[in-house]
Amino acid sequence: MLICATCAVERDEPTPEVCPICADERQYVPEDGQTWISLDELAQAGQQLLLEENEPGLIGIRTAPKVGIGQTAQLVVTPQGSLLWDPVGFVDDVSVKAILERGPVVVIAASHPHMFGVQVEWSRRLGGVPVLVADADRQWVGRNDAVISYWSGSRTITEGLTLHQTGGHFPGSAVAHWTAGAGGKGVLLTGDSVFPNPDRRSIAFMRSYPNHLPLSGAVALRVAAQLEELTFDRIYGNFNNFIASDAKAVLHDSAQRHAAWTRGDFDHLT
Repeated sequence: MLICATCAVERDEPTPEVCPICADERQYVPEDGQTWISLDELAQAGQQLLLEENEPGLIGIRTAPKVGIGQTAQLVVTPQGSLLWDPVGFVDDVSVKAILERGPVVVIAASHPHMFGVQVEWSRRLGGVPVLVADADRQWVGRNDAVISYWSGSRTITEGLTLHQTGGHFPGSAVAHWTAGAGGKGVLLTGDSVFPNPDRRSIAFMRSYPNHLPLSGAVALRVAAQLEELTFDRIYGNFNNFIASDAKAVLHDSAQRHAAWTRGDFDHLT
């Protein structure tokens, strides 16, 4: 198994000449070309994982220094077991031990293919935990394994913790809804289809972030409408970016704003 240095998604050997995920219009291949790395190389270079509590029951996990895209994984801890969301592109036994001290991990899942990381390797280190991949995105799986299961629509992980497929950034893009988060007001864990902006009071809807390709207004409204039935007050994005409170209203208003800009409602300001 090798890892793409640009996106940090694992892939079976022999690897292709170019990472298919990075060759897609949503991502990019660096000017100096494709590079493949291994977990052993990262470990020998001093790679670390840092765990930090975002709030009770929610642990952010990031690589230091950054590996690939550099997302922050989220460990959602519930009485019935934990969800590892958006697994990063590095794993070591020290971090696995620290995670398991908080209870068993029952499922690994990613918001979309850019966040697959080394999901199968995480599963193996955690004892063969199931890896859930949206069926609509199965073509992007780079490392096939019996631990992978495909799903569509919605999938309950534990009581009060559910995955919902929204589409958008990828057809299988998903969010995780955790009802006990934010002191019982509800938390949404999202990816690039619902992306908390740096201002912490608005949300972006993009097909490609590095290449600045937006989703249509219709898709932004569709994604927001799909999440309208859920109860949540806070959103965490895939880089630990967040909307601290009133996130449901922020999502609604941001989708309306995005649609208005794509319709040309504000062309007089340009």
